[in-house]
Amino acid sequence: MNYAEVLRSIVPKLEQSDIPYMITGSIAAAYYGRNRTTYDLDIIISATAGKLKNLIELLPEDQYYAVLQDALDAHRHHSMFNVLDTTSGWKIDFILKKPAPFHDEAFQRRLAVTFDGVPTSVISAEDLILSKLDWAKMGESERQVRDVAVVLEKLRQKLDLPYIEKWVQDLGLTAQWSQARQLADSA
Repeated sequence: MNYAEVLRSIVPKLEQSDIPYMITGSIAAAYYGRNRTTYDLDIIISATAGKLKNLIELLPEDQYYAVLQDALDAHRHHSMFNVLDTTSGWKIDFILKKPAPFHDEAFQRRLAVTFDGVPTSVISAEDLILSKLDWAKMGESERQVRDVAVVLEKLRQKLDLPYIEKWVQDLGLTAQWSQARQLADSA
């Protein structure tokens, strides 16, 4: 099973639960032109505890491993919980939207797209860049900066650079942004 099949399976469950969402992470990077092997799907959601309960109830137990208490804990702490698609081995990370100005704006800017034949919602390229720079700042991996460099290289003429620069300053991402731009310029 590839990511399109996982999307095709999980997106209707989010929509039936009336949970606004956006695809982010490696799959969003693939949408913007940075393919790399992954078996996890990162989805930012904005949901009440009741809607999360509804989502978990909609996931067939013979296809998904999901723990309601994990979802409720993630809701309470504005963190994340995982659901495992047991038929494919894909892990779906549901990330609860953080209550902060950047996250609110990024969520408002999400795009309705059709990705590999699946109608879905994806983080904007600018907000993906900023999110990956933030992950890099937290020490998650150098891979995040490389992903940003590829997106920057492919979409530089289409990106809202003043928007990116504003949030780079506000979020303290200057070093990571500089590194990504250097990598993109040398490619």
